[in-house]
Amino acid sequence: MSNNILQQEEIKEFENLDLLARQVVEGFIIGLHKSPFHGFSVEFAEHRIYNEGESTKNVDWKVFARTDKMYTKKYEEETNLRCHFILDTSSSMYFPKDVAKNKMQFSVLAIASMIELLKRQRDAFGLSLFDESVHTHTISKSSIVHKNLLYNYLLNTLNKNQQKKTNAIKCLHEIAENIHKRSMVVIFSDMFDNESIDSTHQEKLFEALQHLKFNKHEILFFHVVDKKHEVDFEFENRPYLFVDMESGSELKLNASQVKSHYLEKMSNYKKALKLRCQQYKIDYIEAPIDNGFKQILMPYLMKRSKMK
Repeated sequence: MSNNILQQEEIKEFENLDLLARQVVEGFIIGLHKSPFHGFSVEFAEHRIYNEGESTKNVDWKVFARTDKMYTKKYEEETNLRCHFILDTSSSMYFPKDVAKNKMQFSVLAIASMIELLKRQRDAFGLSLFDESVHTHTISKSSIVHKNLLYNYLLNTLNKNQQKKTNAIKCLHEIAENIHKRSMVVIFSDMFDNESIDSTHQEKLFEALQHLKFNKHEILFFHVVDKKHEVDFEFENRPYLFVDMESGSELKLNASQVKSHYLEKMSNYKKALKLRCQQYKIDYIEAPIDNGFKQILMPYLMKRSKMK
């Protein structure tokens, strides 16, 4: 099967992104009810328990008739949270190639599933897409029309084929300037580019992340990785032709010759990312693409509960 046919079939599976997202969310909710998080609400958030002594004008008497418990209706300004997604669409996010699921496909479905949860809870959601520049940026809304628009933007990322480098530093600064209201900012990126291991470059990247935090946003950073190859560098002991997906540069070598050096550099880079995120109170979550979506949805729910 050619690469082109394989890619077309993979994209076709994502055509009904809304259905896929709902399936992920429903499975997650069922899992929640079987877990120690039983009772952790992922339903609509428009009610709160009635407190004795307060006015009864907002009591939902229909709910009282069904449950014999008193709840008051929350107004929209009490329930609405703004969540802004930032997705890295540079070429390295399409690794690994010619497989059933790459980092981009994983990230697209993860974001769509979180949007589904946000929609159920009447929260607002926006989206920014970047590679060398910010090429999509929306405000946050909670309508079905807006949800479908964001799903279309996400689906379109799966059709990208051209080489695109990453300029996360410039793009994160730009996005930070354009998110005007306090939000939960959720970043999906591998944070890989040709200068990732350079200490000066790292400092500038951390400054860009800090810019988002400075504007009072709560940040979840999902470090999307293919753990087998990108983190553990598990390749057979034979010659390979390694191709940089963003620059196109090639390197032919035996994987075992560079494995120890690679693992050291990768470990140092991840430690630096985690440390700075901890310093800036940014939630860093390593997100291997083979670990399912619970690793994404649970940290989101925990963060959301703290912001209410």
